[in-house]
Amino acid sequence: MAVLPEKVSKEWENREGPIILSTVNANGIPNSIYATCVSKYSEDTLVVANNYFSKTLENILAGSKGSILFITKEGKSYQVKGSIEYHKEGLLFEDMKKWNPKKHPGHAATALKVEEVYMGAEKLL
Repeated sequence: MAVLPEKVSKEWENREGPIILSTVNANGIPNSIYATCVSKYSEDTLVVANNYFSKTLENILAGSKGSILFITKEGKSYQVKGSIEYHKEGLLFEDMKKWNPKKHPGHAATALKVEEVYMGAEKLL
């Protein structure tokens, strides 16, 4: 099981602004969204709350892998790529309900399982 390198794990806590979650559809057409309701569940799992997914949800349910891009307060960019799990119940879902703002629906917890990590163009994992 791959985990975030220690440096990237620390930088996650230093991120600024929304993340970008990217998926692809069955024809390989990419879709990217901004997301602000995110959390690091563990060193191998980043979670994005499904509050208003549309094309993103279609892609996830079709088996898309995903990518999360985030930028730190110092302007460094990091990209985490991996498979996606979709949880409408269970531990990940319950955890998401704790930090997702009550004003949003929180339909599900979208868990990206770490497989590859980049700092800019440099592959870290």
